[in-house]
Amino acid sequence: MTRYAARATLLLCALHAGAAAAQPITMEASATAGHSSEDAVSAAATQLRAFGDVGPRIHVYAEAAWGTTTDDQVDAFGAAYPYQNRPQIVETYAERMFRPRGAILGVKGGRYRTPFGIYAASDQSYNGFLRPPLMRYDGYFSISNNFLEQGADLIAGVPRLTVEATVGAPADIGSVHRRSGLDTVARAQAYAGPIVAGVSYIRTEPYQSPRFAHGRAEFGGLDLRVSYSGVELRGELIDGRPFAGTKTIGWYTDLMVHRVGMGPVTALARIEDLAYQTAPPFDMHGRRQTVGARVRIIQPLALQVNLIHQSGAPAAYGGQALDVALTYTVRR
Repeated sequence: MTRYAARATLLLCALHAGAAAAQPITMEASATAGHSSEDAVSAAATQLRAFGDVGPRIHVYAEAAWGTTTDDQVDAFGAAYPYQNRPQIVETYAERMFRPRGAILGVKGGRYRTPFGIYAASDQSYNGFLRPPLMRYDGYFSISNNFLEQGADLIAGVPRLTVEATVGAPADIGSVHRRSGLDTVARAQAYAGPIVAGVSYIRTEPYQSPRFAHGRAEFGGLDLRVSYSGVELRGELIDGRPFAGTKTIGWYTDLMVHRVGMGPVTALARIEDLAYQTAPPFDMHGRRQTVGARVRIIQPLALQVNLIHQSGAPAAYGGQALDVALTYTVRR
């Protein structure tokens, strides 16, 4: 179950459940080592998480990560956090859920991932894909999985429709950092059986140099997730501008299959496209296709394998690559 599906179930149950005992703090650690045939890149990383309840409906979450790679110009293994050879605080926040008159109201404060599209760490990592989508990678004139907000987030709605709004400042941890300033992010999400659909909007500061990047970055996005009988189909579409006078359009579609009879194997595939439109020769159009699998070897140990074909710009694209990683996770 993805974090989005889990959150949807939690929101639906919250209206009917009585007071429950607080969830104790859970500690989790993951270690990953991987290798890619693209430029013979190797990587290693450790991620630490602590989460649970500290009072009635008060949930806390903290996450730190360290990662290193032999070539930080290759985007292999960068789906959840950057590989910059230093420990980094990723998320630290507290949130509380209220139930006024059968509705849903939640408040979150601290440092958290930018709530745009399919943004949760669990949706972008440890699910079999070893690279972020092109539209979510640092430096590709779009948004990034390494965008973080430092501020306050409000979620309100009814069980099958919620609206989320964030006001904060950039707290990015990747190779690019947005300029200081006020960010606004809004998201609406609807649930209907196995379908979760969302629409997002962000207005923020660019991360490019102010010498040529003028104005604000603005993006709108659509996302969709459908799950049925061990098959999940999901995707995102983004359209907007990284700064004035430019335009970025990108999308990806994922298919993940884990049906009875497949044992410990989850099969996966992704197709994606990203176009940055500006004056030549600075424009960019990249395409990528991925097939692979996630194999649970033993309960805490998983193997992830991706075969990638990529084409277009940046110039580093071209040909095929094989990415392989092992992840060991323990929880207390």
